[in-house]
Amino acid sequence: MKFKFNDIANAISVISGVSLAGIIGVGSYVYLNRDAIIDDVKDAAIESVLDGMGAGAIGGGALPLGSNDLPSPAAPQAAAPDAPANPFGS
Repeated sequence: MKFKFNDIANAISVISGVSLAGIIGVGSYVYLNRDAIIDDVKDAAIESVLDGMGAGAIGGGALPLGSNDLPSPAAPQAAAPDAPANPFGS
């Protein structure tokens, strides 16, 4: 069976046209329904987080106030060592 160049070029152009139409169709659908898609994703994320927390985790997850285990914001930080005057050694 012999294929002519014209037949191959026509097949490639049809495939290209169908692909382009699909890309435009999907892009249009996503653009027009972006608010609904975003809301669905937010709802799914919130539901998965709340399901993972369980019933008892909602009331007692915060740190107690006045805890001595936390560092004080006014605590001095360790100072960095002095750098040599010339880091290349000469």
